[in-house]
Amino acid sequence: MTANQTAALEVSRLDRVFDVSPPFLNRLLYGQKRKSLHAVNDVSFSVPMGGCLSLVGESGCGKSTVARLVTGIYPPSSGQIRFAPGKSGQPLSAQMIFQDPYASLNPRWRVKNIIAEPLRELKLIDNDAGIQARVAELLGIVGLAASDGEKFPHEFSGGQRQRISIARALASEPEFLVCDEPTSALDVSVQAQILNLMRKLQDELGLTYLFISHDLSVVRHMSDRIAVMYLGRVVEEADTETLFADPKHPYTRLLLQTIPNVNAPQRNREIAAGEVPSPLAPPPGCTFHTRCPLAQPRCKSDRPELLPKADGARVACHLA
Repeated sequence: MTANQTAALEVSRLDRVFDVSPPFLNRLLYGQKRKSLHAVNDVSFSVPMGGCLSLVGESGCGKSTVARLVTGIYPPSSGQIRFAPGKSGQPLSAQMIFQDPYASLNPRWRVKNIIAEPLRELKLIDNDAGIQARVAELLGIVGLAASDGEKFPHEFSGGQRQRISIARALASEPEFLVCDEPTSALDVSVQAQILNLMRKLQDELGLTYLFISHDLSVVRHMSDRIAVMYLGRVVEEADTETLFADPKHPYTRLLLQTIPNVNAPQRNREIAAGEVPSPLAPPPGCTFHTRCPLAQPRCKSDRPELLPKADGARVACHLA
């Protein structure tokens, strides 16, 4: 984010710890100890107004937990989440587009009722005729027909269901959307349609996105800036093109090497994937050292700090 840009969201030293201990009786009878899972550990970033920051990483890295912290589904264990004032003068609030369009929609409700629920609960429109007109408008915005409101979710394809999820998120007229892997459950061709729709809506409505994904090829299409997470921490953050052109952290290079390349399908990969350590017992020092071919003795004992670089990137690596 440049100096003249306003931050829509600022996250500072965010932590989230889950108690995953066995039940009390098991601990008492078998002498088991309490266990904690540090899902998010000292995470800081900002999202510029009208921009898109993407959090990427393998499953279990903590990116979806960050999304739930930002939207208030989980309270943080420590740290701060600050939203800037929106157009109304009140602090922005985040709406969420969930990962699975098959599970996030009530199968017993008609689509018109699903989209109308935020309008009724937040009392944005106080009459049925106005609500019906707004639902029809929202369906049109996401590329569906007003008559689709009479149908149930099971009558739609995966891509259409995700369009319904987007329409529901837009119903409360948000300025900030948290998109938790909104295309991961969709076919590749449908993914492109949904991503193009989201870019179009961002331009037309002035939306700000926090985009969550494990697929760097997807986030390159969406993002102004990318933050790479590994075992609950941000290990690298940079402008999108800077990160793709000059990745500085070995884990970022590993993720980039997993992107299919039709011109060189048998290319050699510099970094072996290996196994992700258990988040219940992360390695000391740099948590990536167990998989990193460049690891040095220092990496096994000293945790690298996330430090700024001359090109505006931030990297947590002793070798960067």
